[in-house]
Order: sequence, then C-alpha cells, then structure tokens
Amino acid sequence: MKKLFLGLGLVAGTFAFAQTTFGLKGGMNVSSLSKDGGLEDQSSKIGFNGGVFLNAPLSEQFSIQPEVLYNNLGSKVTITEANIGNNNYTAEYARHLDYISVPVMAQFNATPNFYIEAGPQFSFLVDARDKYKNTKNGSTQNAESYSLNKDNFNNFDFALGLGIGYYFTPQLGINARYTAGLTDIYKSNSNSTDNVKNNVFQVGLNFRFKN
Repeated sequence: MKKLFLGLGLVAGTFAFAQTTFGLKGGMNVSSLSKDGGLEDQSSKIGFNGGVFLNAPLSEQFSIQPEVLYNNLGSKVTITEANIGNNNYTAEYARHLDYISVPVMAQFNATPNFYIEAGPQFSFLVDARDKYKNTKNGSTQNAESYSLNKDNFNNFDFALGLGIGYYFTPQLGINARYTAGLTDIYKSNSNSTDNVKNNVFQVGLNFRFKN
C-alpha cells in the first residue's frame, strides 16, 4: 500500500513540474462493428466524441496525453430496400453504443506543431440502444428508438489507437485517430470467431488553454 501511494505521488509530482496543458476536444466518429453474425449488410455509422485532455511533456519531442471522452460508437444496417414505381423505400437501423473512453496517448512531436500518437484506450459502456428509421425517397417517414439490455454487453472495452494531429495556433488544432477494438462487445460469444469488436475513425478539433 505504501508503494502504491509513493507511485501515485511520483506521478502527481511529474505532472506538477511538467509544462502540462489542459484542453477540450470534440469531433465526428465514423464507427463500425468488425463482425456481427447475421448482419452482413452493416455499414459505418456517423457519431460523435467529446471531452477533455491533459498533455504532459516528457521532453521536447515526447509527451503523454490522457483523455476522458464521451464516445458514440456502433454501426448501421440496411434491412430492406425496395423501388416501387418511382419511389425508393428503405428500412434501416443503427446500433448506438455509448462509452466513457479513457485514451492514454504517447505523442511524438515531429515538429513544434505536428505530432504522431499511439496508445491504449479503456472504455466503459453507459448506454446501448437501437434506432430504427423508414424512409421514402430519402425523407424520413417514421423513426423509433429502443433501449437494449446492457447485461448482454461487456461493460469494458479495450482498444488501441493510432493518430496524428496539427496545431494551427498554440491553442487550436485538428486531430485524426483510428481506434481498433480488441474486446468482444457481447458477453454471449464464447467462440472467438464470432467476436464483434468496435472500430472507429475519429476527426475533430483540439483547444488548449493557455498556461
């Protein structure tokens, strides 16, 4: 226990003396599920992410950036599509899986403004729902949303991320990141070949507060 408190103290001291910066970030998710038994027609779903980050330089070129994000993931599936007369009808649903995600990125600053990053992401499921939508010639006719039983899902999701970023000014920057899930999102898939995993491409803006 003493060693644990000593370790936490050393980490806190490191962040205290480093030129740490705090900031906000947010943007768009393009997410999908890597495999899902009977959902061969699944495609990417547009979602969002947003949260806070702390950037702690370890040297002139390396830094550590832990983040806390609200992540909207999942996928979209077209169930039916029909052309009747001059009208095009579709029925589709999107599976929404919302997580509190904690990425911990190791960043290499190739230039003062441009960086490359990689690291793990730890996520915790907070909501699961399906949203159904019927359209006629691209116009929504009706839409419904149904909550899913979270007990059917694994509450924890582990992933690895790889990304790049660029700061236009000392405060404002853009970032892009791909995160590949390594954990099956469902509890019931005992066979590894049936595993369903989150995958997401993210693009967004960073805003750093001045020291």
